[in-house]
Amino acid sequence: MIGYPRLVRLNPNIPWKTRGNGAISIKVGKGKGKKTKIGQNGKNNLYCYNELLSECKNEEKIRAIVEQTIDICARLDDENTNSGFVLTKEKPEISAYKNAVERIVTLEETKEILREKNALFKGYKNKRGLIGATASISWEPQDDKSYELISYRKKQKWGRKRSVDDKSTKKMDKTFDSTFDNYDYENKHNRLVPSSPCPVLFGIRGDSDKDLISAKSIIESEKTDSWLLFETNQGTDDHLQKKKIKDVLAYDSVIIRGEVIKIPKTIVGGHVIFSIKDTTGEIDCAAYEPTKQFRNLIRELLPGDTVEVYGGVRKKPLTINLEKIKVVKLAKNILKVENPVCPKCGKHMKSRGKNQGYKCIKCGEKSNKPILRELKRNIKIGFYEVPVCARRHLSKPLKRYSQQ
Repeated sequence: MIGYPRLVRLNPNIPWKTRGNGAISIKVGKGKGKKTKIGQNGKNNLYCYNELLSECKNEEKIRAIVEQTIDICARLDDENTNSGFVLTKEKPEISAYKNAVERIVTLEETKEILREKNALFKGYKNKRGLIGATASISWEPQDDKSYELISYRKKQKWGRKRSVDDKSTKKMDKTFDSTFDNYDYENKHNRLVPSSPCPVLFGIRGDSDKDLISAKSIIESEKTDSWLLFETNQGTDDHLQKKKIKDVLAYDSVIIRGEVIKIPKTIVGGHVIFSIKDTTGEIDCAAYEPTKQFRNLIRELLPGDTVEVYGGVRKKPLTINLEKIKVVKLAKNILKVENPVCPKCGKHMKSRGKNQGYKCIKCGEKSNKPILRELKRNIKIGFYEVPVCARRHLSKPLKRYSQQ
């Protein structure tokens, strides 16, 4: 292996995505210089080299190994498993990655890229796995990247309940500040542990590759079969694009600044919906039930507030599924306390009807100004995010904003 293996997450809004919507890629060849331990398979240590001395010449041998691995490991009996692999000496342009993380990419687009690069490739069933494989190879970290150390279960444990100690996870979380999204203390959720019956035992995400190896030693769990350290785009917000409302498309991931125009309302299922507008249009935003206590914050918004919303776009109805929100400006919360007092008679005036002001029934004095009081807001200007238990792989935690 030359450099770290890569785990690249793709557009999280695609309706036919895999559970984590990710793809891996590995650069292989003859290495030179220093080698780094990046994993362990049983008792065998796994290493990568930082530099390439020479490329592999026997592509057909590599292809045979890859095909055999897929034949043994891929769950092609599952309707959602549509694997694909790509072998190429020439790296596709980074646009292949950007498109796959920001929008819908067609299989034909991907095949055209691969044919241009004279790549060897094979897709299984509907072959959508080729899109992810191509994107993973083309990814080149620009401004940001992270790492994930993934520990795998022994085969006889697959599909059974996992044993990963919460107490040790909390200890690791407090020991290594460079890690993130480890444990949700408010909702008592161990985020290291996947919910699907896959071979993964746990995954630790962080900004320091060296810290992750040390962090792993703190976690108390069932015996692991192997572990491997990946370079990833997780926690980078690579999927988000700044847009105006009129330009928003279904399955986008967007950042939009606008003004709140409707008081948030709670609908069936516990989801909280509100609307914003900019100079080009209006759109609904939602804090869905899985975002838990984040919904209480959203309920504090009022018409007139200026916010910046971050999230993925649902198709029907076109709605932004919130990942984060930045409260930029708060409107004053003014409450009418009582009708105005007549300056001549000292008595409260009577309303003349909706939007028609007030009138003293004794002397006829008129006024348009009731007695008002400004109420304290239970929300402050600043950045807010969904809890760890509801966070997407690509969503950048506020913790990482503050550390960069």
